[in-house]
Amino acid sequence: MKTNLYGFLGACLLATSAVIAAGSSVNPAVGTWELNVAKSKFSGAAPKSATRTYSESADGATTLTAKTVSADGTENTISMTYKPDGKDYPITTGSQTVESISVRRINSHIVAFRVKRAGKVVETGRRTVSRDGKTLTMTETGTDASGAKFEDKGVYDKQ
Repeated sequence: MKTNLYGFLGACLLATSAVIAAGSSVNPAVGTWELNVAKSKFSGAAPKSATRTYSESADGATTLTAKTVSADGTENTISMTYKPDGKDYPITTGSQTVESISVRRINSHIVAFRVKRAGKVVETGRRTVSRDGKTLTMTETGTDASGAKFEDKGVYDKQ
């Protein structure tokens, strides 16, 4: 009887470990993030607000919807779905200046990305989620559609 009990407890422990391990592989960026303008730095005028919402599908694809209100009050929403495999994926809505993004995972909390216009890389950056899962930081450098260089750091708080 004791052997069956130990076997049962061992199976429960193994199953619990598998569930915990599966949960820890979840993309830490999943959720909604609000721009903390005071902690961020922008080459040009800072936006009034920005919200980034990440979701992840069962096949590992990440969908991002980013809503921004610029300094002049103009609203824009960009949407894209990608995998962190280094391949190019289209920016599906909201951008007239860039067409695709490629993303690769550096570790469980950091991804690096490249944004292209007309097949040429015009922006590179990193998205880092803090270990406590409360802060997302986007660092981006590149050239905008008018040819001006930029270097931005957006700090977002988890909602």
